[in-house]
Amino acid sequence: MTIKVVARVVLVAAVAVLALPGGSAAAHPDDEPGPPGHVGGGGAATSVGFELLAQANPGTGSNADVYGFGGFAYLASWVGQGCLSKGVRVYDVRRPRQPALVSTFADAASDPTLVGTWTEKVIVQRVRTRWFNGVLAAVSVQACSRTDQQAFRGFAVYDVTNPSRPRHLSRYAAPGTRGSHEIWLGSHAGRAYVYTALIRSELTTSPTYDPVANDATVPGRADFRIVDVSKPSSPRDVGEWGAWRQLGIKPNADGRANFVHSVRVDDRLRTAYLSYWDLGTVILDIRHPSRPRYLGRTTPEQGATHSAFIARGGRLLVETHELLAGLPVYWDISHPARPVQLSTFSIEGFEEDSVHDPKVQGRTTFFSWYSLGVVAVDSSPPTQPTLRAQFVPDSDYVNPDFFCTEPCAQVWGVFVMGDVVLGSDMNSGLYILRLT
Repeated sequence: MTIKVVARVVLVAAVAVLALPGGSAAAHPDDEPGPPGHVGGGGAATSVGFELLAQANPGTGSNADVYGFGGFAYLASWVGQGCLSKGVRVYDVRRPRQPALVSTFADAASDPTLVGTWTEKVIVQRVRTRWFNGVLAAVSVQACSRTDQQAFRGFAVYDVTNPSRPRHLSRYAAPGTRGSHEIWLGSHAGRAYVYTALIRSELTTSPTYDPVANDATVPGRADFRIVDVSKPSSPRDVGEWGAWRQLGIKPNADGRANFVHSVRVDDRLRTAYLSYWDLGTVILDIRHPSRPRYLGRTTPEQGATHSAFIARGGRLLVETHELLAGLPVYWDISHPARPVQLSTFSIEGFEEDSVHDPKVQGRTTFFSWYSLGVVAVDSSPPTQPTLRAQFVPDSDYVNPDFFCTEPCAQVWGVFVMGDVVLGSDMNSGLYILRLT
């Protein structure tokens, strides 16, 4: 199986997890023991403009996104073939050539109530409120099977002030959904909120929802919800927004898939950017969290709007599209009611793969691009982005829980922490890089 064919298989599997109204995302549990995880220096890899500092492979279990905070890398996990519920693995990367696993949380081994779930997204932020002063982690929790009524669905909140000893604080349940798909955690002016994307919630929580027809006549609870976690032990609903109720656009209108896949919020918690799949990026005023207000949306040529990053004081939006030959798009959103497309960016081999997540630091945009690895782009000016660097993992490891039958690269996430770039590979784990 070539890398390009693997990319097709993984992309189809990922989209199937999002789209299917029922059934299990996992084919079967992985009963066979896999090779032990290892942590050490990087081996051979395809790299132009990046230095590989180290790799940390947690072993059996499919990996998902990565988030960096305070010198630690938080590696989330995907459903994989066996729904192994591996949770979030925390690595001390303050010595980037010598990463060390210091803890694991939100996993079924330490918390059996999370059996039958996967946790692909983790956001870590410093939070100062009347009730809490420290570092919080918000973790998405999704049920591997929609028909498994025992599996928790929603998100969980942890105290990771000491990353070596995470402490569970609370959960937010979202019945009638698959759970929180992607989330954001923000804190400002003594308040803290989790902003969560609950795929197809407006449809599946409707009192008239017909799971056979996968349709409803009235909207249920919104796909995008704002949850107050200022008192982290007691999450509290404060606001929500859905395109069906607010704009009259049904989730399955005209054969399209209109659901919130991801959410990003600015540092002052004034504006939310919803990656609304086939609807584009929806921009909301959330200064009053109980009353989100629609400002506008992008109208990209490609569907499957996956995620976003905001730069240049909220004037620049980088939007990615997760489908075969999916590309990133740069938008001028100085006037949210009238976004202006500035450019797209492509790389050799993009036709057989898809871009995934974007991050921006200064003049450089970083993308995770599945089999094309971690891609760094000079985006100054954003009207003419050009390739700066690329790193493609070259591991000899075959993860028994993943879909590769031979070594493969499938980079899910990228995160920039100081001068270190973190990349997460679904097959082989965490990579620690530096631009040269």
